[in-house]
Amino acid sequence: MDKSLLNKLNSIEVSLAEVEKQLSEIDISKDQSTYAEMAKKHSDLNEIVNLYAQWKNANTDIEEAKELLEIESDEEMKIEFENIIDENKSKRNSLVQKIKISLLPKDPSDDKDVLVEIRPGAGGEEAAIWVGDLYKMYTRFAERKGWKVEPIEITDSDMGGFIKIIFAIKSKGVYSKLKFEAGAHRVQRVPKTESQGRVHTSIATVAVLPEAEEVDIKIDQNDLKIDVYRSSGPGGQSVNTTDSAVRITHIPTGLVVSCQDEKSQLQNKEKAMRILRARLLKAEQDKAAAERAKDRKEQVGSGERSDKIRTYNYKDNRVSDHRINLTLKKLDQVLDGDLDEFVDELVADNEASRLANLDD
Repeated sequence: MDKSLLNKLNSIEVSLAEVEKQLSEIDISKDQSTYAEMAKKHSDLNEIVNLYAQWKNANTDIEEAKELLEIESDEEMKIEFENIIDENKSKRNSLVQKIKISLLPKDPSDDKDVLVEIRPGAGGEEAAIWVGDLYKMYTRFAERKGWKVEPIEITDSDMGGFIKIIFAIKSKGVYSKLKFEAGAHRVQRVPKTESQGRVHTSIATVAVLPEAEEVDIKIDQNDLKIDVYRSSGPGGQSVNTTDSAVRITHIPTGLVVSCQDEKSQLQNKEKAMRILRARLLKAEQDKAAAERAKDRKEQVGSGERSDKIRTYNYKDNRVSDHRINLTLKKLDQVLDGDLDEFVDELVADNEASRLANLDD
């Protein structure tokens, strides 16, 4: 480990002690927001300090094994000490990598819950059916992780598919894991309605938005145009005799959000506001990052067949992620929520890229 990194870690150890002292002096009952902010800072620093402590322990074990190796005459014990040295060198190298990753600037949204929007792209009704399959996949993945899933809006299509599905997934750190799922998901299979047995290619787009709290986004009520109307089902038929559906237009940005799943107008308004806050937060983050597009469009592309982050091929039982060149021959397991290999590799790839940029 180079000297500048060691100096930084020693400085972080001092900072952790200062934060611990400040935390002990805060009256939680009078200043909860400051306490929460300091507790988050303490958690981040503590993670780094713990890794640094492990690195120092590995160093100590190496030095002690070297000293014993010099005075040891028994060949078997020499081999044992050499193994200890090799194991701890490997451990030390791994810890340096983890320490560097822990020092990377944190995405402020990583700890947030998420809103996931799935919509059909190219492919007609087959794309609408694929929306439902992806919803099941993410629901199963969340269940495997012990995360809570909350449906927000589910709009059926005419033939058994979905025009859109919006749902929340709640747990600490969900956004850090699922943000790389955003994009166009391509499926290649024979549709149930295909009499000739031909393989069709269809697209569903996935947007993953960090859920915004009111403290994240301040919305002026004067900037909102709120319309109420009767809920409609497939084909446009009315499914409610009262004006319970809600459409909210954010006048400054032109963003429009509608919700009709709940029987209560108040509940539909609450869900629509959650979606609006999440989209506005994402748009602000995009602007700050100077990205060309904003909100869900930035994530999902045009929805055409050429736009894809991942392909699900039924004939070959294959799932391929085109960003990291990872192909797994276990389509059934993936659709049943076994997404860990893709999620872990995407997180690792992102960390590697950020480290490379840091070193440049």
